Amino acid sequence: MDQAVDDALITDYEPLIETLSLPDPDDRHVLAAAIHGETEWVVTQNVRDFPLEVLAPWGIRTVHPDAFLQEVLLSHPGQVVEALRRSRHRYRSPPITAQEMLTSLAWQGLPETVQALAALADQF
Repeated sequence: MDQAVDDALITDYEPLIETLSLPDPDDRHVLAAAIHGETEWVVTQNVRDFPLEVLAPWGIRTVHPDAFLQEVLLSHPGQVVEALRRSRHRYRSPPITAQEMLTSLAWQGLPETVQALAALADQF
């Protein structure tokens, strides 16, 4: 990710970890990085372990990957299709079809994104 997005890698957040409280203490590093990186969102399937009342003071909210990817698809459809095309074509032994990729995404908990992408499958 840090190769694709210039400021994706967040470092030096470790001192914050011990000051934070979450339902699962093993998730504190995620919130610490989000705070230190001044992010708006924590993208996670584990939404309930990041309660709004804990994140709100920092202006951070959680978003499920399915909702996040739908938003990205709406705002940058060409880039999403191109990323899926490149990703799919990396599978060579054996190759995978666009439908197999969509099935994999659905299995990973992204049903709404898959539904939106189904109409574009012939492009990737």
